[in-house]
Amino acid sequence: IAICTPSGNFGNLTAGLLAKHAGLPVTRFVPATNANDVVPAYLDTGVFEPRASVQTIANAMDVGNPSNFERMRWLYGDNLAAMRHDVVGSRHSDDEVRATIKRVYQERGYLMDPHSAIAYLGLTRYLRGREGQEGREGREGRIGIFLATAHPAKFSEIVEPILGHPIDTPAPLANALAQPRHVLKINASFDAVRRTLDS
Repeated sequence: IAICTPSGNFGNLTAGLLAKHAGLPVTRFVPATNANDVVPAYLDTGVFEPRASVQTIANAMDVGNPSNFERMRWLYGDNLAAMRHDVVGSRHSDDEVRATIKRVYQERGYLMDPHSAIAYLGLTRYLRGREGQEGREGREGRIGIFLATAHPAKFSEIVEPILGHPIDTPAPLANALAQPRHVLKINASFDAVRRTLDS
């Protein structure tokens, strides 16, 4: 099994890697990113170079210095070769994401948000294999799972122009969005958070 996670701060990937170390039978994890590709770049070059985030249509993944990367390095004892054995990075542009959302919807009737589309792209690229990346290893017929992160209606301002028509918003999401916002301002301290949670 290969699992692809749309990755910004790499929390889902880190959780998956912990599960793999605990015995989950996953062959590879594929963290798929947008232009904020510091982890795939590290896997390619061995150099981690955090940078300012780049704005994309998959905005929840616009992270230029993912805090979970330190957890990943710790998990592998800072051994790049060991991490590469379990993790294959993948990066995708906004144009690829738009084209994939449209194509998958036309071909399969499955509607994705931009983050889920990046995961789909990462998984399909991995299962096809790429020259120069550890060979195909008999990937044909291998099982792949990609994580879909949100309903496309949350990103209607991006998805609707791609499709050329409105998309339906599920009732639970519409109801949640219609509720008044409740904002509670507190001090940025542990005691303030504890008092708020206790009340």
